[in-house]
Amino acid sequence: MKARVTVTLKSGVLDPQGKAIEGALRGLGVAGIDGVRQGKLFEIEVADGVDAEATLKEACERLLANTVVENYRVEVL
Repeated sequence: MKARVTVTLKSGVLDPQGKAIEGALRGLGVAGIDGVRQGKLFEIEVADGVDAEATLKEACERLLANTVVENYRVEVL
């Protein structure tokens, strides 16, 4: 089965990469952007018969997300 994990910085954590993207968009003349926060998206194949939610939560807690400064969201598709 397919799953998607989205990892984003927690609110209040500075996002220098997001600020750089925001500045680049302004420099390119893209109007109407008030802020950018970047993150990571993982598309993962989970084996049949596996508890996908639990497995992906463990993957996030152990490797995919730095839970001190990042949040994650798991979606089983």
